[in-house]
Amino acid sequence: MPGDFCIPATMATPVQRLLEAIGYPEKASDGALSFDLLVDGGTVHARADAGRILLSRALSREPADLPRLAALAPGRMLREEAVLAAEPGPGGGAFLWQDAPDTADALALQRLFETFCDSCDWWLERVGEFSEPEPEIPPMMIRP
Repeated sequence: MPGDFCIPATMATPVQRLLEAIGYPEKASDGALSFDLLVDGGTVHARADAGRILLSRALSREPADLPRLAALAPGRMLREEAVLAAEPGPGGGAFLWQDAPDTADALALQRLFETFCDSCDWWLERVGEFSEPEPEIPPMMIRP
């Protein structure tokens, strides 16, 4: 009918275009609006919703890590577009997310993915530091 709008079956979803732009070895199914990518031993979740393509990755499920990560967030907001967030409710973990318009071209999608993965690396290093034992401070000695 005149005025009807149909998306051609050959038109790729934003998630499919992201996978193609970064040269990901697996393909998403036709019409896929979400996909889990295995990256550096973890999972980056890609999802298209409300005109945006959103990438997210879990950082930690330890409740004690969230306040420590939150203390780092203000400085990172000036350096990167990725955002630290927490899942609602008790036991909710910390995760990182970043988005872009779902109309972004292949170069913009590639840049989104690369900058997001760089941010994930930085945040995951901080989480790794939390699990290391704190250095012991030797007691101060005053000698006559």
